[in-house]
Amino acid sequence: MNAHHQTFDAAVIGGGLVGKTAALALTQAGLRVALLAQPCAALAAGAVFDSRVYALSSSSQALLERLRVWQALDQTRLGPVYDMRVYGDAHAELHFSAFQASVPQLAWIVESSVIERALDAALRFQPNLTWIDTRAQALDFSVDSASVGLANGSVLEADLVVGADGAYSWVRAQIGSKMVRRDYRQVGVVANFKAAKPHGESAYQWFRDGEIIALLPMSDGHVSLVWSARTEHAEQLLALDPERLAAEVEHVSGEQFGALDCVTPAQGFPLALQTVDRLVAPRVALVGDAAHLIHPLAGQGMNLGLRDVAALASTIGGKESFRDLGDMVLLRRYERARREDIRALMIATDGLQKLFSVPGPLARAVRNTGMAFVGAQPFIKRWLVSAALG
Repeated sequence: MNAHHQTFDAAVIGGGLVGKTAALALTQAGLRVALLAQPCAALAAGAVFDSRVYALSSSSQALLERLRVWQALDQTRLGPVYDMRVYGDAHAELHFSAFQASVPQLAWIVESSVIERALDAALRFQPNLTWIDTRAQALDFSVDSASVGLANGSVLEADLVVGADGAYSWVRAQIGSKMVRRDYRQVGVVANFKAAKPHGESAYQWFRDGEIIALLPMSDGHVSLVWSARTEHAEQLLALDPERLAAEVEHVSGEQFGALDCVTPAQGFPLALQTVDRLVAPRVALVGDAAHLIHPLAGQGMNLGLRDVAALASTIGGKESFRDLGDMVLLRRYERARREDIRALMIATDGLQKLFSVPGPLARAVRNTGMAFVGAQPFIKRWLVSAALG
């Protein structure tokens, strides 16, 4: 950025998928937007797939379609999920079917970099967007605007600052929003495999000894692993060479997909539940992991963040002409619109994680009886699918 001082309607701080989607939604709504972010990093040399994938719901698909990003995704890298099978730690099984739920698909499995590259391309075509590749280091407020001091010495003035800077959000700290974090003492181990057997566009999840293993269908006969493992076990898994990791996944999945060939290095992400006491302050709104963090067992973290973006864009789109973008009356509308959805998903994912972490035969009997009951109730299963679709 050449100018020492620039003025915008909104400044989005944070360049993950949620931050870039927020910047695109706001600039397409006619606002002048500054995005403090970096372009998507290239895949590691020789890598064909991104280790990090997301299960995008219908609500996320609809948002990306409205922003004309979904249509630009590499269609050969989208993996639809038509069926999902969930296994307890006995013989209990839950089966969710897109056909039975009368929906086109349960989710889409998409690599993080595939979405981010499409967002980057869309952002470069926005005349009202200024991309700033430096970090914020000061945030001050006046009656009329927020002032963001940058590491390169420049200053931004904006009516609204959107904090999309992740679980350890700098923006959240500046507004004094209190965060409560509870570590699950688990690590999400992710990797991708080429499968010998076809996956049939079906996702599988196993609850085993307090850990959760998910294998998700990807394009071209590949599957993506998300193994929520206890920290010490995760360290052991991450230390395995690709062949031994593939053998371990084959074993815990009952060779559901036959022989597996590991095609991306395994990565680990610490898992935690994180809540904040408020999503907004004068001239500031939090979205994505800056606003909430949940267990990945339902694959809903990214969808929750994208629903934040949709709600913020809708709130701003419906504001009265006389009202300022940073007005607390407006921002509280956004906060109210998000509270119930965030709270419900936190309770559900945290409750399931606790339920399947309790040792002993009594707890095992209770949860597997519960799974069997849900599996026999078509109405409950349709409701669960509807909730997951957003």
